[in-house]
Amino acid sequence: MCGIVGVVSAGPVNQLLYDALLLLQHRGQDAAGIATVHGDRFYMFKGAGQVRDVFRTRNMRSLPGRSGIAQVRYPTQGSASDSEEAQPFYVNAPFGITLAHNGNLTNAETLKEEMFRRDRRHINTNSDSEVLLNVLAHELQVASNGLSLDPDAIFGAVSALHRRLNGSYAVVAEIAGYGLLAFRDRFGIRPLCFGVLETDQGTEYLIASESVALEGLGYRFVRDVAPGEAVFVDFDGRFFSRRCADQASLNPCLFEYVYLARPDSLIDGVSVYGARLRLGEYLANRVERELPTGDIDVVMPIPDSSRPAAMQLATRLGLSYREGFIKNRYIGRTFIMPGQAVRARSVRQKLNAIGVEFKGKNVLLVDDSIVRGTTSQEIVLMAREAGANRVFFASSAPPVRFPNVYGIDMPTRTELIAASRTDEEIRRVIGADALIYQDIEDLKQAVRNGSTHLDGFEASCFDGVYITGDVTPAYLDRIERARLAPQLAEGGGGGLSQLSLAIESADS
Repeated sequence: MCGIVGVVSAGPVNQLLYDALLLLQHRGQDAAGIATVHGDRFYMFKGAGQVRDVFRTRNMRSLPGRSGIAQVRYPTQGSASDSEEAQPFYVNAPFGITLAHNGNLTNAETLKEEMFRRDRRHINTNSDSEVLLNVLAHELQVASNGLSLDPDAIFGAVSALHRRLNGSYAVVAEIAGYGLLAFRDRFGIRPLCFGVLETDQGTEYLIASESVALEGLGYRFVRDVAPGEAVFVDFDGRFFSRRCADQASLNPCLFEYVYLARPDSLIDGVSVYGARLRLGEYLANRVERELPTGDIDVVMPIPDSSRPAAMQLATRLGLSYREGFIKNRYIGRTFIMPGQAVRARSVRQKLNAIGVEFKGKNVLLVDDSIVRGTTSQEIVLMAREAGANRVFFASSAPPVRFPNVYGIDMPTRTELIAASRTDEEIRRVIGADALIYQDIEDLKQAVRNGSTHLDGFEASCFDGVYITGDVTPAYLDRIERARLAPQLAEGGGGGLSQLSLAIESADS
């Protein structure tokens, strides 16, 4: 998961891009980068860490220009600690291109081989984004016949790119001497939208992963980039768009609405906050069917993304709502942290229980999802240590049973607590007195909410249906081996069976 932004402005864009990244910081905290264009030159600075830690005044002064792109990154391919794989990426031929990407290519290895053998291009990192950049560069060279570009040639290159790429991708790129290009995969898995700002010098365009980046900077939200669509803004501020992929359909990732996106964003016509409120209503119906509500004294959210659902659930059932946990916002997200022991310890650093809210009460805890179960197990234990009489647990998402391969850094199948367990077995592992999951059809309905322009959803982590049609068990085995390789190197072996035994031991 990453956050991307691109802008063509009437004035300097360095501060504008920096501010946009701050608004998208929730989408990536491992690395940040900005690339601007001034005259016929690109200027770039990037590094590991959060936005405020990467950029200093001297770095901002070295980023002149009235157009640029930027990214905040959570890695899903390549090394999390390698600042060389921070984005944007740059290639100097055929025209000079910078690119930032949110998503994950499922055929990156095949493309890398094609780049080397057929296109004579060298890929220097493990990042699929560098592969994507080189595919784009090659197709631009073919479409232009090595000469100049126009919008028709650019859109032709994107059409050819769509025919070669599999997976998810929302992209912003700048072509030296021409302008800003953005496009989205034909399923619309990862979000992308654009807005405008009218100035005395003309119309400015801002393209970003979420609408909150537009609104926070004073831009008027225009619309989402459609699946398979490309938009191009030249350096004179002229706007062009075209649908470049055949058989495009809108199937956004459900996890964006459950957890990833900011609640104040609008994604593909759906309010994230509204969707989370409706999740609470559907979850309340399920709680009412499965658990005597008279046994519940208080409803508490696990901050922050579950708060709307928890509030709505409490209102729907006529139950008291309390904030029982205080969150330390300076700790990273636990479900992507390396090592089970580190994740468990991090929960204690991240959350602190308010004892008076728990003592002697039957508590219903509401979280957005359960992935590994490490966080849920620690939270239930914290509630009991704070004096809770009984602890019930509700997830506003269905069980996460399958890995996500479209840009969310989710664990392997062996690390997912729901991959091979029943709900009752999961309840015992996390130590709750009762466990209630959201139904997947209710989740889809909560997001859809009567919308007619959504064709479906990318829900593979819940139902195992990979919408691109190219994800096989062999593919999942390969990416799991790649993910486990560093652990094997450090731990001296064990692999999948070792992880399976570690998880199974939690049951006893």
